Amino acid sequence: GAGERGETTMKLSVVIPVYNEAATIERVVEMVRAVPLEGLSREIIVVDDGSTDGTRERLAGLAGAGGGVADGAEVRVLHHPRNRGKGAALRTGFAAATGDIVLVQDADLEYDPADYPRLLRPILDGKADVVYGTRFIGGDSHRVLYFWHSVGNRLLTLLSNAMTNLNLSDMEVGLKVFRREVVRRIGIEEDRFGFEPEITAKVARLGCRVYEVGVSYAGRTYAEGKKITWRDGVWALWCILKYNALRPGAVPTPEEVERGPRSDAGPRTDAAGAGESAKTGV
Repeated sequence: GAGERGETTMKLSVVIPVYNEAATIERVVEMVRAVPLEGLSREIIVVDDGSTDGTRERLAGLAGAGGGVADGAEVRVLHHPRNRGKGAALRTGFAAATGDIVLVQDADLEYDPADYPRLLRPILDGKADVVYGTRFIGGDSHRVLYFWHSVGNRLLTLLSNAMTNLNLSDMEVGLKVFRREVVRRIGIEEDRFGFEPEITAKVARLGCRVYEVGVSYAGRTYAEGKKITWRDGVWALWCILKYNALRPGAVPTPEEVERGPRSDAGPRTDAAGAGESAKTGV
């Protein structure tokens, strides 16, 4: 009951996929540590996806601080020997997460951890299973950037909504929060930026209660390190079709995805796995 819940501290796992973010990663972790979260303990899981710019060395310093525990937040760093993509990094991070609530935070400074309390509220209140941030509604500050990006985002969101019958305003947003049960139930198959439409399709298929919360957004220019390109938009389109129209029926669990690809996913997973075990992460 409510009394029991008050006595046990719930735990938040913040999963941060990182690829070549040496300039921002320490600051992001610092900001995640600094957010006041009443009644929640936290762990920070950073997945270094084969960075080559010194990110790895900076992370070694973070994880080493006080045996990985600082300001009450444990920092765990996991490494991919080579770059495999955001979806693959999240698969690793989700598998390692021990919290009651799992939050995805991008490693650049486009999204602000100060928004966490509002993002978590619908889940803590027992109203939501999944909360998406949104850059398109709410009274928060937004850096004014690329027009065609916003058109692309809205188009992908519209098509995703048409398939899932969810009324989201920002399917591609980089701040998403899940109850642990949802993460444990959904196997991620996409290795790269196709994660967003895939997870949205699967959340809809499972009938999760989804909320949206307006978040601030300080977008980056390509000169500042933005990585997503029009090719990712085309792949996202394919993923919207693939995980909605072409995949009726059950949502595979993480264990099922781990066991190997389904017939329509191609032999990619096994080949990647073989390559992975042949390498040693140095």
